[in-house]
Amino acid sequence: MDWYKKLTNYFPPHEMKHPEQIKNLLEQTHLYKKRETPEYIATYAEFPTFLFIDYLLVQPNIRAKGVGSKVLSTFKEKGKTILLEVEPPDAENHDTSKRIRFYEKNGFCKAEHIGYSRFDEHGQQHSMDIYYWSPEDVSEQKIMRQMATICEEIHNFESEKYYGRMVADPEEVLDWLH
Repeated sequence: MDWYKKLTNYFPPHEMKHPEQIKNLLEQTHLYKKRETPEYIATYAEFPTFLFIDYLLVQPNIRAKGVGSKVLSTFKEKGKTILLEVEPPDAENHDTSKRIRFYEKNGFCKAEHIGYSRFDEHGQQHSMDIYYWSPEDVSEQKIMRQMATICEEIHNFESEKYYGRMVADPEEVLDWLH
């Protein structure tokens, strides 16, 4: 799985799924899919009314040339809400701000009322921001319910087998912020 190695070289370790978990998601579910070209890698889950982009990697040598925007456009053409988990801005990692600007430039909004935090196997907490795009008005309550489905169906898929625990219990990792 050369594509998996490329993802692990780019994404922080705490964001990466176990390679066998991804392999089994791809092989055993109709939800989880992968697109790979020489320019990009995308893994995503397609539900009846929304999409979740789990990983999107544009090859470093062609970034800022419109490839990522074209990939997002192909997902938007499905006419479904699209959800993403995005690292919050980090002054020590300029890529975080670049990613946020990229998604905002492509019409994604930050869910202001959804808190999302997971703990890694060492007990360290990692917070992510939820961004979404929708072809129609959608409430953040609905986005929250969709995130709960993502946790249950994707993040927790065989998680006991690979991590010895449920990694994303929606009751624990999602929080409604007033």
